[in-house]
Amino acid sequence: MPPAPGPYTVAPKKTLRLELAANSSQLGGATGVRSPAVYLDADLYYPVGEGPFPVLLMRQPYGRAIASTVVYAHPTWYASHGYIVVIQDVRGRGTSGGEFKLFCYEADDGYATVQWAAALPQSSGAVGMYGFSYQGMTQLYAAAQKPPALKAIAPAMVGYDLYADWAYENGALPLQIGLGWALQIAAETARLARDETAYQALRQAAAALPLGDAVPARNEVLKTYAPDSFFHQWLDHPQPDRYWQGLQPDLTGVDLPMLHIGGWYDPYLRGDLRLYQQMVAQSRAHQALWIGPWGHLPWGRRVGAADFGPAADSPIDRLQIRWFDRFLKDRPAETPSEPPIQLFVMGVNQWQGRDRWPTDPGQPVYLTSTGLAGLRWDDGRLTPDLPRPEHRTGIQTEIQPQDVIVHDPWRPVPSLGGHCGLPAGPFDRATLDSRTDVLTYTTEVLTEELTLMGTPTALLYCQADTPSFDLSVVLSEVHADGRVMNLTQGQCRVDRPTSPKLSPQAVTLPLQPTACTLATGHRLRLSVAAAYFPAYAVNSGTGAGYGDCPQIDHRVITLTIAHGTHYPSCIHLPRDAKAEGDR
Repeated sequence: MPPAPGPYTVAPKKTLRLELAANSSQLGGATGVRSPAVYLDADLYYPVGEGPFPVLLMRQPYGRAIASTVVYAHPTWYASHGYIVVIQDVRGRGTSGGEFKLFCYEADDGYATVQWAAALPQSSGAVGMYGFSYQGMTQLYAAAQKPPALKAIAPAMVGYDLYADWAYENGALPLQIGLGWALQIAAETARLARDETAYQALRQAAAALPLGDAVPARNEVLKTYAPDSFFHQWLDHPQPDRYWQGLQPDLTGVDLPMLHIGGWYDPYLRGDLRLYQQMVAQSRAHQALWIGPWGHLPWGRRVGAADFGPAADSPIDRLQIRWFDRFLKDRPAETPSEPPIQLFVMGVNQWQGRDRWPTDPGQPVYLTSTGLAGLRWDDGRLTPDLPRPEHRTGIQTEIQPQDVIVHDPWRPVPSLGGHCGLPAGPFDRATLDSRTDVLTYTTEVLTEELTLMGTPTALLYCQADTPSFDLSVVLSEVHADGRVMNLTQGQCRVDRPTSPKLSPQAVTLPLQPTACTLATGHRLRLSVAAAYFPAYAVNSGTGAGYGDCPQIDHRVITLTIAHGTHYPSCIHLPRDAKAEGDR
């Protein structure tokens, strides 16, 4: 992509205030929350020129001076391309007035801000929004209100379904990122209130999560200094009930061009795809999807312990200029024939275009072992053929192969990278795979490249001696030198009646979507465990919620993975038809 020209100098930053009246018709619309009068502060960056200029708006909760520069170019760069850039503190953050309540006011405040920005001096009246994470969600809330001036958005790394894409993953609790973010938000609240004691306690806890509390998810520092934190509510609502429905942005009938941006190692990729697929189904407007090899931040070539090469350096700033030029300045697309989906394929380390998101589940690869998959790396195997039943000499009964995990809550399997670990990304997990409470199943050496593109899905037949357990599954590439680099993974919570079942139950677990090519001479490995801590909270085994059972009551969990003819445990590998045809 050629560099975008920047012909404009940028005027000194100015700060403006938007005042919202208590009786504004936009207050309380989507969320049902009645708001008092409040003011919202924003920094404005103007290109020097007569204009008119379209507006790029970002609404964020971290102090507008940061302006998401952890992943984006500074607002002056965007202004130099002929845009009025508005970076606004959301309600109750930075110097904006009112009380901050997670996502409660963003729909109404977003509508009002878009219309206000459209009427700024020298504005063309066309507004676009950009931003990632919370700043991506503020775009969706504003879009849900259908402000007339909003012409295009670029939501990046959004947990669109707040329950399934943000707070929980298949019923499991992403503890490290959830609790860490709650402590960060609470610390900022204390800082704004000039409560130094609370701020220091919360900041220290955020820097080094105190995971030894009686109930790690019910952090004592957060309970003491932020009793109204949203994280307490998340723990109180472990199922997708009305609480979550009330927070969900309603995009029914929204028809906007959207540039969707995600990362293979970002925890909210599920939300990006959910949003993209919904908008493709319902919208006539252009939808584009770009997924890089990144974690949540930063967006560069080095992620975890991997270097994905210069092509992985973020193209997003230039891409967004091209996007907004097209829809806010009515400039034709430079490459009209470019496929709407652009995926960074790890391994070959290049961007590849696709016309649609790959949904083919792919062929199953089956688990098999002699029962020692947790003790010997060469015992557990992945094979394309369903293993035939074995018989003992003189015994008519078939041998039902199985592997057993004993999860000890005193020493849960530690997390290392992935999309929910901190730091995120690929790391060498060979040492983890040597633990006896991690089952490993490995293919033969690949005789040709193997490209996976889409969502791998594990089907495992499980039996446990407790009312509840977690299942952690990691798909890795085993290199010729012995390194085991994680490609993708999934986590789920499994609850069942207290009385043990007579036969194993089938558990279907979708992993994080991926696009990767494994090299000839390497192997593919599936690792199975009952914990991945502290990326995810440890399941107590009692059936209680993650925030409701003290560690003293956590149980040892004996988890059996059955496989073979009667229990065909497998992993479905999504193959990319285009890639196969290109070889």
